[in-house]
Amino acid sequence: MMPYLIHRYGLYASRDYPTGLHVAFFGRSVIELLPKTYEYRRINLETIMRNIIILGAHGGIGEALVKACLTRYSDCQIYGSFYRGAPSYEHKRLHWVPFNALDESAYLNLASQIEDVDWIINTIGILSSQTQGPEKSLSQFGAEFFNTNIQLNTVPTLFLAKHFTEHMQNSDSPKLVTLSARVGSISDNRLGGWYSYRCSKAALNMAIKTISVEWGRALPQGCILALHPGTVDTALSQKFLHSQKTIFTPQQAANQLLDVIESKDARQSGRFYAYNGSTIPW
Repeated sequence: MMPYLIHRYGLYASRDYPTGLHVAFFGRSVIELLPKTYEYRRINLETIMRNIIILGAHGGIGEALVKACLTRYSDCQIYGSFYRGAPSYEHKRLHWVPFNALDESAYLNLASQIEDVDWIINTIGILSSQTQGPEKSLSQFGAEFFNTNIQLNTVPTLFLAKHFTEHMQNSDSPKLVTLSARVGSISDNRLGGWYSYRCSKAALNMAIKTISVEWGRALPQGCILALHPGTVDTALSQKFLHSQKTIFTPQQAANQLLDVIESKDARQSGRFYAYNGSTIPW
């Protein structure tokens, strides 16, 4: 494959840059328009992916994303974080990393192990604790549960951007993706309740939008996204599955999320998408 360069709004082959070969992302591949002949050639995205970090890789969606990435990107190294007890799943390109999302030093330690990063997918989050679930009314609101939601649903993305932006400079397609939730949309809030979870996800969405503004200067080829995975059959949403019409398996969710991630670039940075690629209003 020919050498290539990243332009702010696209990927170009470098042989005749800037009048060289124009290419555009198309799923996991890139479409390359050859000059003179105007023939198209697919460049596989696998050839430019080196390292992917998946936080919360021990969870339902996280583990499914690990396996899907190992299948889709055959030359890529996957770094999966876990909190308690190393997962049993093994693969020669999978590296399990103990990680405490509440401790900023964990982000520094992880960054010190990986010089260059292409994608980071953050699946860490909380909906219920052992003692409290989402609030149905203000009478159930408490500062401790609210702060826990902020610490696990909002802060990790800020730490990731803080400590990994430098490590993504050499990537051809750097992306930071965090799982948000439709209930974090202010304009879509019609049912009320779930104060702590809604507020933490709304704060996450604002953080992602704000990071995208700074990345426009500091990492112009970068793309940061908030993604809503839908209702997925995992431990996090187990108590609420009975009220949902559409429920995805973790495997379905992982592949849908990767389809969306693959289809976005710097032009869509700072946006909020559902699992099917539709835009969710802030």
